[in-house]
Amino acid sequence: MRVLIVDDHPIIVSGCAAMLAGEGDIDVVDARDAETGLAVFVAQKPDVTVVDIGLPGVSGFELTRRILAADPQARIVVFSMNDDPIFAARAIQMGAKGYVTKNDDPYLLLTAVREVASGGVFLMPKIANQLAFEKSGASASPLSALTARELEILRMLGRGLGTAEIADATQVSYKTIANSCSIMKRKLGARTPMELMRIALEHKLT
Repeated sequence: MRVLIVDDHPIIVSGCAAMLAGEGDIDVVDARDAETGLAVFVAQKPDVTVVDIGLPGVSGFELTRRILAADPQARIVVFSMNDDPIFAARAIQMGAKGYVTKNDDPYLLLTAVREVASGGVFLMPKIANQLAFEKSGASASPLSALTARELEILRMLGRGLGTAEIADATQVSYKTIANSCSIMKRKLGARTPMELMRIALEHKLT
């Protein structure tokens, strides 16, 4: 089995690669950004692709979109620092087959890779329980009203990027990003871009 890891943190990549390769039946290739990740995906045709949400520039959400556009059958596990269940929900809605956070047992990633490679879907029990709890109407993340694209834009705002920089990184127009920011302000009760940035930082989206 071939696994592609797209993550910009060398220590995380080397640790995950060593764990996966140690299984004996897994070959690992890696990339440090979305553009390279897509090129490696097309060239190597991995059985499973592990994508970090917080990539520099183009996010893991956008890379997931691009990979699935290139191959609708692609099997993707999203790998993130964020354990807010809304991110897992958006990832699965986009077509990812798994969601694992970096804060949990590293061997959960191995479990996710094998489950997804066999055609299954993997969510950590904690995330799955939180999603079920929110669907019951008992609680909801303030980010639950946002689309995956809006979450991506909010993350970039949290990193200090301006509207023009976000438009360039996501390859959409300035007007589209400005409109998305206006919609997010309405959804989140924010009045200014600075308030959107504060919300992003509070939810550790960066």
